[in-house]
Amino acid sequence: MSIHWFPGHMAKARRLLEDNIKLVDAVIELRDARVPFASANPLLAEIVGDKPVVIALTKPDLADDRATRKFAATFAIEGIACVAVNARENRGTKELMALVETVAEGRVPRDKAKGVALRPVRVMIAGIPNVGKSSLMNSLSGRAAAKTGATPGLTRTKQWITLKSGIEVLDTPGLLWPRMDKGDVAFKLAVTGAIGEGGFDSLELAVQLIMFLAAEYPAALTERYKMEFTPELSGEQLLTQLGKRRGCLVSGGEVDLNRAADTLLSEFRSGKVGRFTLDKDTDNV
Repeated sequence: MSIHWFPGHMAKARRLLEDNIKLVDAVIELRDARVPFASANPLLAEIVGDKPVVIALTKPDLADDRATRKFAATFAIEGIACVAVNARENRGTKELMALVETVAEGRVPRDKAKGVALRPVRVMIAGIPNVGKSSLMNSLSGRAAAKTGATPGLTRTKQWITLKSGIEVLDTPGLLWPRMDKGDVAFKLAVTGAIGEGGFDSLELAVQLIMFLAAEYPAALTERYKMEFTPELSGEQLLTQLGKRRGCLVSGGEVDLNRAADTLLSEFRSGKVGRFTLDKDTDNV
């Protein structure tokens, strides 16, 4: 499928991260729990350098819970601090900030004579678009400090907040990279909402998604849309069947495939179809 995902503000976001990484002691890298490998930005790894990183697996309520626990354990074995964080329900945030303080220990400059910290811990929140950075900022601050929404790229500038603990947190715009070597990465990022709607064809994406679900999670489609499966059905035929079930019709009783596509994508992203983890633990090998 054809994906266009590197608008001008991405270059600005990269410069912003590069200019501000020197101001912080550690980085919270947000990754979507449904795609913990696909949502890892290789550019971010270059920018962060030797700064300690804590991975926050966001949107765990939309992912397979067992898979999320397994990924967190795998990261821990590899020596990477990681915690699942549901910012909307304020779950995991205390554990996250405790990890931040642990990894940042020794990074904050101290008075040579008295040994007291000269300033609070500073941490940067970074990740791909629509992974939940603004939601996390709001959860940590206890107020609507940042705009949130389902549209990628709402945060375009940096935002500092100071927590009650004294930790200073820097929010940054979402950053994607200009080339994706693995074809399935673009699909996973588009279907989970990291790439804006202008970057792909919704109908093409929905056809690929329904084929994936039919192969991997047929019971979810049957339960949600009362689908009927036979091996020879194409993705477009399956989407037509879904459109009939959901009343996506135009005059004459024909199915509006674009409406059916939008329905599937919207309900998949909101968790109405089910909780899915699209990455497998072998994808990063």
